[in-house]
Amino acid sequence: MIRTTVFIIAFSLCVNAVWAKDEKSIKKLRDALVALAPDVDPGEAELLSVTAHTASRSLAREYGLVWCPAFQNVLIHTGRRQRGYCGHYTRDIGERLKALKLKTLVLHWGAAYAGTLDENNGLVVTARNQPFENGIVLDGWRRAGRLFWCPLKEDSQYDSGQGARWRASHHGYYGITAWKEDPLYTAWLHDYTHVWEWQPTAR
Repeated sequence: MIRTTVFIIAFSLCVNAVWAKDEKSIKKLRDALVALAPDVDPGEAELLSVTAHTASRSLAREYGLVWCPAFQNVLIHTGRRQRGYCGHYTRDIGERLKALKLKTLVLHWGAAYAGTLDENNGLVVTARNQPFENGIVLDGWRRAGRLFWCPLKEDSQYDSGQGARWRASHHGYYGITAWKEDPLYTAWLHDYTHVWEWQPTAR
């Protein structure tokens, strides 16, 4: 009985700590989205941020995530898990964000190092009439369900410029982004009538 009570208390503390981190990230992402352009609706930015964060956490549980994203990929390869690749997060979070029918924000599908073993997929959010490169990356895979986000140009992990990681850690500036828009899947994000399924190309 005592052991069960201790476990429940410890679990509750962990959940509260996780939620506190997510609450802070939700607010910061909302503010970053609002800062994209003067016509971005703060309420829409808040809704997108909350939806993306909660969907990412929920999907990690749904996929049966264990340990880390790379190990999840191994489990999928060996048939012990069905989902949990980066593209699955992107597709499933994208499905939820599509349902919001955004008016002042635009969803894009981004791929870094597409067709290679280092491929990563993520959502990129821009303001209306704003170029893909000025958007914000949303990545549920990278941190095992804890939503990662940052301005696309500041994503040092997917910077293809020579010596980019050293520059990012020592000087705080970046080279050339490896993120490119995938027009086919971006079209799916804007099509509210069809459900398409992402297919891995290089896993």
